[in-house]
Amino acid sequence: MKSLRTLLYALLCLSLIPALILGWNRIQFERAQQVTVLTMDMPTLHDQALALGKTDDELLSEYRKRGVNGLAIYEDMVKDRIDRGELMMVGGYALMALHPEAKLRPNWAYYRSLKPGSAEDLVTRYTLKSEKAEVAGQTWYGFPVDLASYPAGPNLEEINRRKSEGWVVSYRPWNHPAVIRPEQYLPDVPILIFNGLNLYNYDHPENQEPYLEAIRKSGAAVGLIEFTEQKGLSDMARVLPAVRVFSLSRDYQATLDPEEFGSKVVLGARERYMQVLYVRPFNTIEDTNLMIDKVMKGLELASIRLGQPTPEDYHPSTLLRALSCVGPLVALLLVVMSYPLQWLGRLAGLGTLGLAVVVAGPNLMAFSLLAAMVFPALGFLLYRKTPWDWLRATLISFMGVFFLTAIGTTRGGMLGLDPFEGVSLTLLMPVALYLGSLFPDQDIRKTLSDLYNTKIQAGDLVVAGIGLVVIALVVLRRGNATGASVSEAEAALREFLQNGMVRPRFKDIMGHPAAILGLSGHFPPYITIAFMTVGVIGQASLVNTFEHFHTPLLISLLRAVNGVAFGAVVGFVLLPIVRWLVNWFKQYRVVRA
Repeated sequence: MKSLRTLLYALLCLSLIPALILGWNRIQFERAQQVTVLTMDMPTLHDQALALGKTDDELLSEYRKRGVNGLAIYEDMVKDRIDRGELMMVGGYALMALHPEAKLRPNWAYYRSLKPGSAEDLVTRYTLKSEKAEVAGQTWYGFPVDLASYPAGPNLEEINRRKSEGWVVSYRPWNHPAVIRPEQYLPDVPILIFNGLNLYNYDHPENQEPYLEAIRKSGAAVGLIEFTEQKGLSDMARVLPAVRVFSLSRDYQATLDPEEFGSKVVLGARERYMQVLYVRPFNTIEDTNLMIDKVMKGLELASIRLGQPTPEDYHPSTLLRALSCVGPLVALLLVVMSYPLQWLGRLAGLGTLGLAVVVAGPNLMAFSLLAAMVFPALGFLLYRKTPWDWLRATLISFMGVFFLTAIGTTRGGMLGLDPFEGVSLTLLMPVALYLGSLFPDQDIRKTLSDLYNTKIQAGDLVVAGIGLVVIALVVLRRGNATGASVSEAEAALREFLQNGMVRPRFKDIMGHPAAILGLSGHFPPYITIAFMTVGVIGQASLVNTFEHFHTPLLISLLRAVNGVAFGAVVGFVLLPIVRWLVNWFKQYRVVRA
């Protein structure tokens, strides 16, 4: 048995080599990609210019000095062409009132070219029925609806002018079913950020190919707006160049102060790999400058350069990923061998492997999920005698991290298209594996009988209740949005920490000290088990950090290391205090009357 363990340890270390190579390749790739564009929303800027009595160019000059290097220009609507003096629109009733002899439809809208070809373009652009009418020597084109809010193609004059001025231009097309062949109207820009929640022909992907081919030929990258599901965009981003876009709605941005909003922008660029930082001006120039200054300072501290972002195109070696799969399998065997009750260990091993395949599918991602479920528990299954065994368990968890990221990182994962499957299992299964290892090597019926007949005192119930509340809080607060609320004090602390550093996770800060205290030997078994359970959750949280593949690997490493450092300081500071309290409590004397 000892020689088999030695062989497995050697195999585990060997399989770590391809995992480390893949991790290094990913870090190098991400460092080369640390270029983002700070993009200003042009319609909002235009509104600000009108409100302040300035021109768009005056405001752009001001904000460009501060660091803005990109512009988001929307596709024209017909009303924009009317506002620019390219078209005239008159309702059927009004036109008939001026020219009673004309043969017109009173409920229709009529358009005349002020710029040659503008009205004729509307006829060929839409599937709508139209009629040509000659009125007093002028040619009008009638439509059964008012076209004011219909897409009218790009303002090429403005787009080309902004490109010549050195701006990184993002174009924002609209989707409308009445537009014929929208691919013919796409301008030559580096980034496309679609408006609305539905893309052109999203429900008929077989008809999308001409549109996709036009984008492919242009070389433009499609923008994936964080937390915004645009139907059809995920499929499009799988076959086209793509960039991640940080953008908050205009209404939500208005609820934030400039520095608070700036912090969120920086956080998106630094920790969620946002390559397009989409911002809108505040009501005043001063507040807008304050926001831009906050963003620029944060980007400089994070060593993120401004420029034209390169679309995500990470393709790891399939061979190295396959070789790395040996590591999680070896770790699972070590878990099985660590169980005193052998049949239970085999059952746990088969169950864990089966869950990984069922949840992640029969592919390489199953081994990534397996690593996340096994390694957080493995360290405490192998060694749990002294507080320093926590450090050994943490190092083993970091081994799991490298296997998880090496096997699981793909282009789709880094773009947020393929979220990690089985996040809840990565928190629950390590705890289950740890608790299963506590069953002694005896008839399980005797073990269950002993547990049932254990005498429970009121103090035990109080401590157990507190422990369950803590464990529930730790488990419930997974991800970014849960049912467990965050207090104002904690929210302020989080804001302070994330502005100055990569903030460690809540579960790490709680879990690591709990493991250190649980390994101290100062508590009765049931309290030790409770502490160790929270400690295993802390290790699972450490590994869980790396399941967000859209977060740069170095940022995840810093977050995990910060959590370990905080946890170690808290745990080892508490250790002598707890030791003194336990000894003091044992020295009480009964005072006789």
